[in-house]
Amino acid sequence: MKLYLVTFLISSLFLGCNSNAEKGDAAYFGGEIINPNNNYITIYSTESERDTVYLDDNNRFLYKIKDLQTGLYSFTHGGEYQTLLIEPNDSILFRLNTNDFDESLVYTGKGSKKNNYFIKAFLHDESESKKFQKLQHLEPEEFEVHIKMRKEKKIENLERFLASHQVSPLFDKIARASINYDYYAYKELYPFGYFGNNQLIHFKDLPEGFYSYRSDVNFNDASLSGLYSYNRFLLWYFQNIGLQKYYQDGSHLAFNRHSLDYNLDKLTMIDSVVQNETIKNYLLMYATREFIFNSSNAEKSKSILDAYLEKSTDAKRNEYINNLVSATTNLFPGNTIPDVKIVDFNNKVVDLHSVIKQPTVIYCWSSNFKWSYRNNHYMMKTLKKDYPEMNFIAININDMNTISWKKTLGLLKFPTENEYMFKNPSEAIKTFAIVYSQKVIIVDKNGTIIKPNADLFGKNIGYHIEAALESSASKKYTLK
Repeated sequence: MKLYLVTFLISSLFLGCNSNAEKGDAAYFGGEIINPNNNYITIYSTESERDTVYLDDNNRFLYKIKDLQTGLYSFTHGGEYQTLLIEPNDSILFRLNTNDFDESLVYTGKGSKKNNYFIKAFLHDESESKKFQKLQHLEPEEFEVHIKMRKEKKIENLERFLASHQVSPLFDKIARASINYDYYAYKELYPFGYFGNNQLIHFKDLPEGFYSYRSDVNFNDASLSGLYSYNRFLLWYFQNIGLQKYYQDGSHLAFNRHSLDYNLDKLTMIDSVVQNETIKNYLLMYATREFIFNSSNAEKSKSILDAYLEKSTDAKRNEYINNLVSATTNLFPGNTIPDVKIVDFNNKVVDLHSVIKQPTVIYCWSSNFKWSYRNNHYMMKTLKKDYPEMNFIAININDMNTISWKKTLGLLKFPTENEYMFKNPSEAIKTFAIVYSQKVIIVDKNGTIIKPNADLFGKNIGYHIEAALESSASKKYTLK
């Protein structure tokens, strides 16, 4: 399943399975990977129980899950991942091609039919989600008609599947919850798109009953903690209800999702509403990470960190957030960009600092998101024409072999002169606080950071590039 997060960070979305599930049973999980990006997969039901399984010479594997904990599992390969439901005595095999990870994924064996249903449903949801950009500008009543119709069609499809297949109560629960929480999530998302930041204060004018479903929500359902639609709903729910306090005293006009008080309030609400530690710790981590990633103020980052640590009981995530604060602070404008080992197209290992000889835009990208890296590479090419004195380099962040990386570049016919890979992707991701599938850093000729989180398509990209050029010419500039 593709999200806008990478490697370790992406895996955090899939938190676990049913804590009350029966144990002692076993199941088998195996498969074949065409065009593998590396020689292993990882499989887990919780972050603390992650196993690495190596591919054989035919790029296949077979893994026995002993003392099975029935529920949702995830497997990852080369930074991409997918979830599946594993129940006692399942023997699930899959075949996939990394060139089209989700689209090529097909399961066989006992337990395959339910998971093929989930794959088809996911691909359909992914296609439908692209239409939300237009739907969110409809009037509330019309928007409701559209998304309710989508929900009803999904339920009809599920009922047809259930009529011809015997499934467990857990499958039925997860399948229905996936449909319902997908619908709920779009309702929570809606005001942010419809009103926009400058008019979001009018969210209170939405029709009465627009959020009536909230009374049916279980904020502590451990069996759904590995479900994407459930997690997405929870995240947007707390974003949404945080608006009430944000506008309560009349001191705010335009909405700023990165304001300290808004995010501190979100942490407090999460802590008070959610009792399940697995779910609560994830929501706290995600909300805190989002703020820290966008922060350029050390004091505010420390404030949100302290509030987070008071509430979180997950030692592993606490360490991660602590490290993220340190990494983002090191990337504040005015600091020198960290030096790391990178690999060029000829397999030569060099220092990042050695390739920064002029003002430079550094674009870190993932092979997993084709639409993103294709568009961003083209944008870099356009910006290079507009700013010929600026250097542009791209660094792949995936944990993959050089053959797969070069194949990606070859398929899209990207120039290879300024293309690199991180020598140690996992460490580089931490060092550069790479939270999502990409990151753009702008530096001057001395490697001094001008903008740590630039947007290649943002309205201020030209300003930040010019600031790097001016800084290199020893002129002053003011950040926007």
